[in-house]
Amino acid sequence: MIKIKNVSRTFHMATNDVEALKNVTINIEKGDIFGIIGTSGAGKSTLVRCINMLERPDEGTVEIEGVDIGELSPAKLREVRRSIAMIFQGFNLLMQRNCLKNVCFPLELAGVKKAEAEAKALELLDIVGLKDKANAYPCELSGGQQQRVAIARALATNPKILLCDEATSALDPNTTNSILELIRDINRKLGITVVIITHQMSVVESICKHVAILDHGVVAEQGEVTEVFTSPKSAAARSLVFPEGDQGSLIAAGECDHFIRVVFNGAHTTGKPVIAGMAVNKGIEANIAYASTKSIDGKVYGSMLLGIIGDEDTLATAIEYLTQNNDIIAEEVKVNVQ
Repeated sequence: MIKIKNVSRTFHMATNDVEALKNVTINIEKGDIFGIIGTSGAGKSTLVRCINMLERPDEGTVEIEGVDIGELSPAKLREVRRSIAMIFQGFNLLMQRNCLKNVCFPLELAGVKKAEAEAKALELLDIVGLKDKANAYPCELSGGQQQRVAIARALATNPKILLCDEATSALDPNTTNSILELIRDINRKLGITVVIITHQMSVVESICKHVAILDHGVVAEQGEVTEVFTSPKSAAARSLVFPEGDQGSLIAAGECDHFIRVVFNGAHTTGKPVIAGMAVNKGIEANIAYASTKSIDGKVYGSMLLGIIGDEDTLATAIEYLTQNNDIIAEEVKVNVQ
């Protein structure tokens, strides 16, 4: 549905040129939830603005449903943009308007009659769980509620694509999860293609089906989230997926003969900790150098770095024990502790 082909964008500054995007090629299928992730300055926001031509590429093309939108007339481009909604970190609500009027705003711009616009706005507020806040003003709402209103407003024109530019970065973890669940529900019920721009691994892990990792304007790696996050190939992907290479964490693990990276990719929780089970059943104790795991719907996601004391046979036994579950990947990693 969205084909980004060989897109490059350079900003000419007073003292130097900044290459924000370099020959970026990404395909996003209709109905997908696609994540674009990278550190600050990777080019994420520039890329998402190229999708709706708020930022025009210097080179390359952006096609939506087979149409090169960079070649459209201003009138035709405005028409296409009505099918591409966008939500931001800062919510961008009109503070002088109540929630109902905020959601009505794009409908007013489209020439929809007042009664019809208000009826539609109430339906959308109901979808995001805020129908009872129709007459409240943004200043009276929490950050999560404001973002829900922004989502309702984004849906007002029946878009085919929803662009989310760091939409949860300003929210606490619990509120972030509720917003992501809402976006997932909207994607499932309405079939809207969702593109999520973020620097947060947890966001991509919990909601996206596919991901592209940007590194200094270049696509370092892309593919299914499960594949990229369990077996990252590029240095940029590994640094995002496995931040356990931090020297402080490795030193804290103590004197170890081997390190094992353990990736939990939806392993069912059983009430019996895997690492403790390895100590009891195999007599192999592990120092946890790093751990970032969470449970979602009774399944564990995330990764650990374990320090093991013992010979090659001990290492092999540990890996064999840890990988009895098909949803757990374990492999030795070579690290240098200085």
